[in-house]
Amino acid sequence: MANINQSVQNLVSIDGALCAALVDSGSGMILGQAGSGVDLEVAAAGNTEVVRAKLKTMRSLELNDTIEDILITLGKQYHILRPLAKHDGLFLYVVLDKTKSNLALARRKVSDVETALEM
Repeated sequence: MANINQSVQNLVSIDGALCAALVDSGSGMILGQAGSGVDLEVAAAGNTEVVRAKLKTMRSLELNDTIEDILITLGKQYHILRPLAKHDGLFLYVVLDKTKSNLALARRKVSDVETALEM
């Protein structure tokens, strides 16, 4: 089992990871962060809106499902948002350098970190 700081440190150990955070999607506030290269305060607040919008759309469509993760692909980066199944209202956020990362392995590692997170 890992605490918040250990978890975000594990996320930035992913090949190509620039930074990572655990975010409260109710407030957009960061609960733990590591790495650099992106203004995580701005990114956390903005991506909170992405998570909220997707959840709202799922409710409107009456989808009885959960979000595993949300992938945003930019020209030079991948952004992974993973809502925590065991902790409603929280999500892991990871920024990866596209040229230095393996997306499949990164998604797997984010899933593993979620499983090990103890709060």
